[in-house]
Amino acid sequence: MKAPNKTALINSEKLLNGTAADFGINALNLFIYQYGNNELYRAYCDAIHLRPGNVRSVEDIPFLPVSFFRTHRPLTNPATTDNAQLVFESSGTTGAEASRHYVHDQRVYEQSLLNGFRQFYGPPEDYCILALLPSYLERKNASLVYMAKTLMAAGAHPKSGFYIDEWENLRDTIQSLALTGTKTLLLGVTFALLDFAEAYPMALKNTIVMETGGMKGRKEELTRSEVHGILKKQWQLDAVHSEYGMTELLSQAYAAADGVFRATSTMRVLVRDINDPFDVRSTGSGAINVIDLANIHSCAFVATDDIGVLKADGTFEVLGRLDNSALRGCSLMTA
Repeated sequence: MKAPNKTALINSEKLLNGTAADFGINALNLFIYQYGNNELYRAYCDAIHLRPGNVRSVEDIPFLPVSFFRTHRPLTNPATTDNAQLVFESSGTTGAEASRHYVHDQRVYEQSLLNGFRQFYGPPEDYCILALLPSYLERKNASLVYMAKTLMAAGAHPKSGFYIDEWENLRDTIQSLALTGTKTLLLGVTFALLDFAEAYPMALKNTIVMETGGMKGRKEELTRSEVHGILKKQWQLDAVHSEYGMTELLSQAYAAADGVFRATSTMRVLVRDINDPFDVRSTGSGAINVIDLANIHSCAFVATDDIGVLKADGTFEVLGRLDNSALRGCSLMTA
């Protein structure tokens, strides 16, 4: 099939600031744009015989398997690997190729992140942000580290910062912030939060604890409810928050309790039948597909290797991963 004429540049501000009512039409417009301007994605759509003329709803849009970010470079013009402002890279596994996400315009990522954070938590300026991210800090190009840096820069609190194993210092910082009534966000990978909670039980006040997943073989695998139960007991919390994101996405989803996620305004989750990847639905259980309107210059339609349950109100839970997918460092635990 002859490649279609490339379309004019899409309006990123409209995508990033659209309302919930706009999401469907914005997603369809972005699909047409990426079909016309992303050679890899167009080749995939053509191979499965799903082209713009066959796509009338978001459920009809073809979703690119997430594994393509390991084996190819999903790029939408004018993006190229040479002019990417950021490169996010997954940890990968032994003998496996890492996923790489080439981010053409870091402002798009930062705007999407900050808009989404404000939507759920209010201005970053209201928080001191403490990030407990060992292993991620030791890697180059971890999207989770860049996310934390962006939130810290926006918040500009003098005590915001990263920690690896300086637990006593972290405890003292948390306690000093509590004395002044400062709202605090403790963002951490699961194994590090568990280790810190075991070593330093205390009553956390004015503090949101947000786990991002990530056991990476460091501890016996626990369910999310078990992890949250331990953290709530050790730190006398009513709830533990969670964040859902990945190298291949620029938008996030957040859960205020019990691992029930709600996506930010630039993201929508659908589910596909695990035996029929083209049977895509807006409710039910199955493998998770994500529409990420912030992925303007890569691919906005990603078929992940996560399994979940999607409810009619748009909230979702992550239950685990497909059996044949490689375990990645940022994978979430079975709920």
